[in-house]
Amino acid sequence: MRLLSVGTKMAHWVITGTEHYSRRIEREMSFSLVEIPLAKRVKNQPPAIGKAREAAAFLSQIKPDDYVVALDVKGRSLSTAQLADKLREFRMSGKDLALLIGGPDGLDDDCLGRANECWSLSKLTLPHPLVRVLVMEQLYRAISIINGHPYHRE
Repeated sequence: MRLLSVGTKMAHWVITGTEHYSRRIEREMSFSLVEIPLAKRVKNQPPAIGKAREAAAFLSQIKPDDYVVALDVKGRSLSTAQLADKLREFRMSGKDLALLIGGPDGLDDDCLGRANECWSLSKLTLPHPLVRVLVMEQLYRAISIINGHPYHRE
């Protein structure tokens, strides 16, 4: 499983959170965080230009047989239990999972088009650094459900 996320210069709390959950996830399954550089934004330039540059970087990191999930506000909402079921399915399929987190302007249509599924964490607009930590915590929580670990409580 790989989490591909825009942003390379994160606040200390993001780094601490991602390292914390990365260590926990890696004990249970193969996991890596791939940071995609934030495309430079220029005044009076449409956001689509930056998103397109980020999309090229995302797509270069995705293998043809990866199962790709784009995180997007318009995606399908899952409960933590449903996420655990999805992770079970991915383990059984033998496919590699690539989760995409866009930058401040979201994901480009090329990324959304490549995605096998789109998931939403919330109808709220969330800052991409927070989404990174939140997704990693939910992945760990789902893995703990799969393994019968008491981290998750109903």
